[in-house]
Amino acid sequence: MSRICELTGKGRQVGNNVSHANNKTKRTFLPNLQNVTLLSDALETGVRLRVSTHGLRSVEHNGGLDNWLVKTSDDKLSLRCRRLKRDILKKRAAVAA
Repeated sequence: MSRICELTGKGRQVGNNVSHANNKTKRTFLPNLQNVTLLSDALETGVRLRVSTHGLRSVEHNGGLDNWLVKTSDDKLSLRCRRLKRDILKKRAAVAA
């Protein structure tokens, strides 16, 4: 499994460990990923995703998974989330019609 958030696209970053003697060695900074089940109101089901804690806070701030996916551009989303977004938009269009 790659260490990338499925909602925000946040991945690993590269930097340096800097010692007291100012020696620099490469290291990686990994995002804090959690396996969570988020509830979709439109689909009336739970969806298991691997999400960063920052992404979880963003979902809560936007009022749930459905609102977050509709507002977010497809560039940041994983393939699974793009399919989920498409299903949610279809369901919303069917309810509105």
